[in-house]
Amino acid sequence: QNAPHTEETPQLSLYDIITRSARKRIKPSIMLPEADTSSHIKSYQDFSNPGDSNMAGERLKNALKKYRVRYQKAARNERTQLLTEFCKMTGYHRKYAISLLNKKDEPVTLLPRRTRSVSYCDEALSVVEKIWEKAGYPWSSRLVQLHPLWMPWARRHIRGITPEIEAKVLSISARQIDRRLQGKKRKLRTKIYGRTKPGSLLKCQIPVRTDNWDVNAPGYLEIDLVSHSGSCANGEFIYSLNVTDIHTCWCETRAIMGKGQAGVVKALDEIRQALPFKIKAIDSDNGSEFINHHLVRYCEQHEIKFTRSRPYRKNDNAYIEQKNWTHVRRIFGWDRLDTHEQMENMNRLYRNELSLMMNLFQPCTKLKSKERVGSKIRRRYEEPKTPLDRLLSAMGTQPELALRRYIELRDTTDPFQLSRGIEESLDGIHRYDSLNKRRKSSRKITG
Repeated sequence: QNAPHTEETPQLSLYDIITRSARKRIKPSIMLPEADTSSHIKSYQDFSNPGDSNMAGERLKNALKKYRVRYQKAARNERTQLLTEFCKMTGYHRKYAISLLNKKDEPVTLLPRRTRSVSYCDEALSVVEKIWEKAGYPWSSRLVQLHPLWMPWARRHIRGITPEIEAKVLSISARQIDRRLQGKKRKLRTKIYGRTKPGSLLKCQIPVRTDNWDVNAPGYLEIDLVSHSGSCANGEFIYSLNVTDIHTCWCETRAIMGKGQAGVVKALDEIRQALPFKIKAIDSDNGSEFINHHLVRYCEQHEIKFTRSRPYRKNDNAYIEQKNWTHVRRIFGWDRLDTHEQMENMNRLYRNELSLMMNLFQPCTKLKSKERVGSKIRRRYEEPKTPLDRLLSAMGTQPELALRRYIELRDTTDPFQLSRGIEESLDGIHRYDSLNKRRKSSRKITG
């Protein structure tokens, strides 16, 4: 008989065994059955029913601390009840909750805050504050550049300035000044308003300047009027004609009664003769005090280019709008000034003490570049300089005779005396104003 036929099973290599087993896929029901009893998976909160757990954040931490104290002090039968309450409130698995409740509260160790020693003593800050007050409360960046210019005179007027205090005053930063003088700056904030109206005469003959003058030489001016009408614009009152140079920030101002066309031209001609450089162009707003035949004819006679800004766009005359506050409104305030005696006193102050203080001893800043970063605009400014220093840089190494006279004046003039003279003149102007008001009120009562 023939033997039964038998097939030999092929021998598999180790590689075939590994690859065949790797191809078999484990069913999810076998790997993670529905009736899962893993304490690790069940230790997470069950958010399938939002009403079961309302604890999170600080509330959960506070509840854990309270239950932990009660759980560790409770008896065995009480612990079961506390554990059930805690699990129902938090949604934790019982085993995970037991591990949390059996832990000890770890003491919170706060790292000691690194304190910084005081770099500037009260005496140095007092010197900074006095210079800041006498200089007319300039911006901190300007005040830092102003300290070396005023320090030789500060030794004479401020007591107790030692070499150590002087070194600290000269080394203080602008940001530090902002922090130390923050409380006093809040008291100086006020509101600005004006009384000029737009004019329609000769608008078609005067070109509109739609862009900013990018000039590197003096002589391009912006002009504007600032009213001193107080709370009532009835009758005739004083205006201040304010003129500033764009490149050097040199500023001159004159007071006029009313805003008549002839008075504006006369004041502008006086400013032209007082400036240490030639006027090349002027730019004004659309007020009737500027848009008229008198000023157009005057500019043609002296070869001055005349342009105007766009209506209702104050940013077109940003330089003069800033000087309206720093050189006029911040000094004279918003009181009504309407007498010829006050106008003469204001012009005396504008021609002498105030002009020297602002142009020789007050550093000013200029915008260097403007860059948009996302939704913000990053502005970079030049190093603050006085208008005289900017004018000397523009003129070169050989300044004119008028500039030499200003250099000698700065070397021999005491800025503290200038500040005192400005305060005395302002006291006289406001004293006359209050006396005039009392006279008017007495006339009303007797009448």
